[in-house]
Amino acid sequence: MSRKKVTAEASATAIGELLQRIRQIWESARSQAARSVNSALVQANWLIGRQIVEAEQGGKSRAAYSSRLLETLSESLEKEYGSGFSVTALKYMRMFYLDYPELLEIRHAVRDELESASAEAKGPAVRDFSATAAETGWQPGRLHAGLSWTHYRTLLKIERREARDFYEIEAIRNGWSARQLERQINTFLFDRLLKSRDKAGVLALANEGLLPVRPLDAIKDPYVLEFLDLPESHRLVESRIEEALISRLQDFLLELGSGFAFIGRQVRLTLDGDHFYPDLVFYHVKLKCYVVIDLKVDRLTHGDLGQMLMYVNYYDREIAAPDDQPTIGLILCAGKNDAMVRYVLADKTEQIFASRYQFQLPSEEVLRAKLRRELDELQGPGADS
Repeated sequence: MSRKKVTAEASATAIGELLQRIRQIWESARSQAARSVNSALVQANWLIGRQIVEAEQGGKSRAAYSSRLLETLSESLEKEYGSGFSVTALKYMRMFYLDYPELLEIRHAVRDELESASAEAKGPAVRDFSATAAETGWQPGRLHAGLSWTHYRTLLKIERREARDFYEIEAIRNGWSARQLERQINTFLFDRLLKSRDKAGVLALANEGLLPVRPLDAIKDPYVLEFLDLPESHRLVESRIEEALISRLQDFLLELGSGFAFIGRQVRLTLDGDHFYPDLVFYHVKLKCYVVIDLKVDRLTHGDLGQMLMYVNYYDREIAAPDDQPTIGLILCAGKNDAMVRYVLADKTEQIFASRYQFQLPSEEVLRAKLRRELDELQGPGADS
């Protein structure tokens, strides 16, 4: 190879590396700029909401125009700034201030700080509080640069404070997009995680989000697989569900929850010449253990539980490293008998789980009634309401 050709290739490599570094710088700057814009928009909407609330609560002298206040504001603002100031948008801003009264109360009396802008300012200024929030320790209800105005609008649809705090924490911790957040709310993630948690566990879930420290913390019942667009049909076979899950793996990982890393499908294990194929294998990086998942299109049988028990024992003895925690077995089934599950698994009920799956979004009324019954059974008679 000639020296000229070598020099040309080296030059091309150097240019390629330079381009990559420039792309990284630009993407980072663009991401930071987007976060800054989002944070500024969130603050502006909160401050506008505050102005509306204070105008509406200004006493009898203002009661006369309060009834048409939002319509009047909308007409004027949309003429001046274009779309974005509809009556509905202004209602959201007002609700935002009312539901997040301490959004900007992070270190000092931020209200005083905002209003101490220059004498020429016509109103409170929007400032960047993201660094302050990071320094002092963020809490739900406070401003966070990781949440856009679309996130907050989605969160405002949640009436229960403990549920809203949970989704707020998890959206930030897991970097959920606004669409992913909406999906988790629509599938009642918070309510599904309440299963098998006492009152202290429910409180921790609302205050801290999901911090799995035991296998049960990583399990839901039911699992909602609406993203597969499959019918509720007895004609389905396991392989079709498995293929659909693999093709929508990112969505399935979102439903499973944070910490799951995909290992493979139909990973063969051999016992004295006989081969067995668990449907899906994951590793949970937070619990530090393997997770073996089997899919069943029919109602769960004791044979299904026995098969999963074999898989779990095999992974514990042959695959898991010495510092790994015990393997989790999860059977996703169309239906189950909980009493049969308890009797078959006996002392393995904290390692092997059977959960239902469904292909449609759950009914809020039905799901909450079911979870309420299960929580009442868990807490026992005499528990405080």
